[in-house]
Formats: sequence, structure tokens, C-alpha cells
Amino acid sequence: MTTPLTVGFDLDMTLIDSRPGIHATYVALAAETGVFIDADLAVTRLGPPLDEELAHWFPKERIPETADRYRELYPTYAIEPTRAMPGAREAVEAVRAAGGRAIVVTAKHQPNAALHLSHLGIEPDMTIGWLWAEAKGRALREEGASVYVGDHTGDVRGARAAGALSVAVPTGPCDEAELRAEGADVVLPDLRAFPRWLTAYAGG
Repeated sequence: MTTPLTVGFDLDMTLIDSRPGIHATYVALAAETGVFIDADLAVTRLGPPLDEELAHWFPKERIPETADRYRELYPTYAIEPTRAMPGAREAVEAVRAAGGRAIVVTAKHQPNAALHLSHLGIEPDMTIGWLWAEAKGRALREEGASVYVGDHTGDVRGARAAGALSVAVPTGPCDEAELRAEGADVVLPDLRAFPRWLTAYAGG
């Protein structure tokens, strides 16, 4: 464990259940562009960057402008319906109670990530956006994170790239078996189990 303790958290399906908001944003985007988007399917594979999902529905040359428009629509449609995952606030508070820093490292557009956290009253010490999988490792290393908590195999790879302990929760698209196969060091059922685990980790 590094000193001081710094714990990184993923955002979508780790700290927040953004499926209703993302679904609504895709429905609005489809209506505006006239392009079919299966929003029900899209929200089952959250984690990777937006461009990867849009590539299923739009030709390559349209993706940059479509991604920009999605991000413009996002605050209107996605913030209000999104809810905190069970135990999310308590997990962040547990890091502070242990004398540490809690940071969010996410692939999401950083301003929209900040809007979610503010709306839900989740207050990390820092929010870093636009990073996915191994690229998260750079930010985690720079901030001295010894733990990274996420729901996706990409989060496990990010933790490994940072030399951090990978704590996984199967609350997103990846089940426990997938997370363990990717190399997660710890798998908790959800964030409600995190404070007790952190007490043992920090005390050890």
C-alpha cells in the first residue's frame, strides 16, 4: 500500500448506474439523426469509449461529429435518471475515513462524469476522464493509486498497468468469472462490501 492511501474508482456501473440515462440519450440521438440505435443492447456493454459503441451504428466518417452531438445531448437526458450504485457513497467515504484520497478514473467525457458525481453527491478528490483500459494505468500511477476498483475487464487491465491492486465488482457487463480470468486480485459482490474490505487492507 502506498502512503498516503489513494484508491481509484471507475464510474459507469461501478459508482453509478447510468444505464437509464445513456439509454435515453441514445434514443434522442437516434431520433435526431434518423439512424437506428438499439439502446437496449448498447447499455448492456458499457465500459469502452463511446466511439466503440457508435461504430456499431454509424459509418466511420460520421463518428466524430456524432460523438460530439451525443455528449451535447447527454446532460439533458442522462444526468437526472442516473442513480448511485448501492454502496457507492459509502465506498468513497470509507477511503476518506481511512485517511486516503478517492479518485475517479473513467472513459467517460470528463465534464459529464463531473455532472453525474455532483448530482448524486459523490465527492471524489479528483475526476479524470477520457481514459480506457491500460490508458487508465497512466493516471493511476501519476496519482499514486495502490487500488483501482471497477466492474469491467478493462478496469482490471488498467489496474495491472498501474501496478495497483485490482478490486472488481460484477455489477456491470462482466461477471465474476470473467473478472477473475482477466486477473482481478479481489472480487467483491458489490460496493457495499468495500468498506469492510478496505479496513482489512489498510490495517494490513
